[in-house]
Amino acid sequence: MLAASRKDLLLARLRSDGRIVAKELASELGVSEDSIRRDLRELDAAGLATRVYGGALPASPAVADYAARQSVATESKQRVARFAASLIEPGSTVIVDGGTTALATVRALSRTLECTIITHSPTIAAALLDHAADVIILGGRLFKHSAVASGAAAVEAAQAISADRFLLGVTGVHETAELTTGDADEAAMKRALAARASETYVLGSAEKIGAVSRYRVLPLDEVAGIIVDGADEASAPTLVALADHGVRLLRAG
Repeated sequence: MLAASRKDLLLARLRSDGRIVAKELASELGVSEDSIRRDLRELDAAGLATRVYGGALPASPAVADYAARQSVATESKQRVARFAASLIEPGSTVIVDGGTTALATVRALSRTLECTIITHSPTIAAALLDHAADVIILGGRLFKHSAVASGAAAVEAAQAISADRFLLGVTGVHETAELTTGDADEAAMKRALAARASETYVLGSAEKIGAVSRYRVLPLDEVAGIIVDGADEASAPTLVALADHGVRLLRAG
């Protein structure tokens, strides 16, 4: 089998099975395990798979640049965002992460809702200019890929705040890889924010479910729940696995 055809097969297996075990697939195809690993390295470099020990898991389309992500799973994001917005109660203090689903969340808020929103995203802050909510912006180095502040200054700023809830954005939600994102500094900032909130809820729109990115954010047992798209039938196997792990799933209609 030619390398190009083999890669197509690997991608098809990732879509159908949700994982690849290099040793098993090498035996099935009658090729060396090194050949499969080389293919997986190239797919990982192209952003089409995420290599893990012994094989690979599906890569998340949510690691694309900010502009491109605005056109990914838009209806699913809207459903998740409306549910997430309902968790922001009058008088509460809520940390809102950056990203396109978080932006949809604040856009779904009533403009008359009196609360406090803390964010490290200038995009989120700007979307709240005409709202009654008080807005606190955390500063630091601008990570342009996600339009958020990150780095040491941003993490230090996070230590001075506290909140009732944190609405966390990730690029991957997986039963074994858990909650992941594509940048190490961004992952560290998300952990710092989660540590400052009484409870954390994950914004789990369809493109993130079953996908994996390079850097772990949090284990599943450290969040209060994952808001998922109730209309997303393709994610059913992963959602069943998450529920089996004891994860609380909040289904957005």
